[in-house]
Formats: sequence, C-alpha cells, structure tokens
Amino acid sequence: MDRLKGKVALVVGAGSIGPGWGNGKATAVTFAREGALVLCVDRNAAAAEETAKIIAGEGGRASAFTADVSRASEVEAMVAACLKAYGRIDVLHNNVGIAEMGSVVDVTEAEWDRVFAINLKSAYLAMKHVIPVMVAQGGGSIINISSIASIRHVGISYVSYGTSKAAMNQMTRTTAVEFASKHVRVNAILPGLMKTPMVEHSAGLAQSYAKGDVDAMWRARDAQVPMGHMGDAWDVANAALFLASDESRYITGIELVVDGGLTCRA
Repeated sequence: MDRLKGKVALVVGAGSIGPGWGNGKATAVTFAREGALVLCVDRNAAAAEETAKIIAGEGGRASAFTADVSRASEVEAMVAACLKAYGRIDVLHNNVGIAEMGSVVDVTEAEWDRVFAINLKSAYLAMKHVIPVMVAQGGGSIINISSIASIRHVGISYVSYGTSKAAMNQMTRTTAVEFASKHVRVNAILPGLMKTPMVEHSAGLAQSYAKGDVDAMWRARDAQVPMGHMGDAWDVANAALFLASDESRYITGIELVVDGGLTCRA
C-alpha cells in the first residue's frame, strides 16, 4: 500500500464502456488504492463519475472530468482542472483507444483519421500539455497504453489500430529520450488479448473471431494464449502501478508486454 502516496495521477480513459472493469477504470482505482489523488477523465461523464465514486467509496480521493482528448482545447481544460484540484501532475496515464476492422484496402479514410485522432493524437496532446508541468515540478511518469498489435499481426484485420499503436511506441521512445534529463519518464504498456468490456462490446472483433458469438470469441482468444487464458484489466493496472511508482525510477522508454506469452509464440 501507499506506493503512490502523495502523488497526483491524471488517468485519461478512466471510464468503462460497459459493466465490469476496463483497463483505465481498474488503473484509476489501483492508483487510488496505493495513495494517489486521481482525476478520472473520460468522454462519457457518467463513466468517469462512476470510477470516481468507486474510489471515494473506498476512502480514496478522486474527481471526474469530461473531455474528448482528441481536441486540444479540451485537453488544455483537463490539465487545468487537474492543477486546480490537486496542484500538480505526477502521473499521466493515456488509456484511450478504438479499433476499426479492416485492411488498408477495406478501411475508409474517415475511419483511418478517426482511429489516429483517438489513439495517437490524444496521447500527443496530453503529453504536450502535461510535460511542461512535470518539467517545472521536477519530473513525473507518463504511461501510454499501446498493444501487442503494434509489434505483430495477431490474426485480426485492423491495420489502422495496429499502425496507430506502433506510432505511439515510437512517440514514447523518442519522448522518453528527449525528456529523460528532466526526470520525466515515458513508458508504454502493450496488453495482449484481454477480457474487458471494450472487447466484449466490439461487434467487429466478435464477428472477426466467431461470426458475432461473444462466448465463442472468448474461447478462441483463450486458446491463442500460451498461458491458456486471456488477461484482464487488473493485469494492465498492476503493470501501470509499477511504472507510475518510484520503483521504476530508472526505467524509461520501454515497451512492457503484458500478454501471457503470446508474442513469444512463433
């Protein structure tokens, strides 16, 4: 306990698309359980409020903020709200992402632009406005949620998703080097096949795996993983906790794979 005591965490994508635990929701709650003050940000106001209420109900301190983080003005407002509420930002957790099915031949230009705006531009904007704050206060930790789809083909056709996450990896590495001397650490987490509400509510994924049968999709995804089962949001949250804490103070620019061994399989 108290691995983040006294720290302020800005968690972007802290809501959940449906009942259960998404990566951002679990991470926000995990950070709070370890002593952080948390600003829960989501474009869905009710989802952000739900996460903040869970934290408050456990005796933690959190507040909710609604923002579309693909828009610069809303990101600026988000950062200002965090500073107004808590006075600093020690941890930035970028957990926003969508997946559109299709190869380069199938995906439309509008779909491509939307995926890149939400998956990549959002993280760029958040880092752009948070890094100066962290530099001024003497440092901080940034965690970008990428995907194993950024480093290999996982059998599903969603080229815009994998490509946007690969670009996120490079942005993470470059930014980590550029701001290392300022004590701002920047790392990425690459989740594998996870059992989360976002996956459950993705009609495209269910169709790609099992012609729309969600239960059959779960079985197929379990079978892909060497450990024999998917991970869940808490696996991502625990990895994020390590990167947010001072235990990882000498770690920057990494891609932490959380996938049950899937990317080791030939």
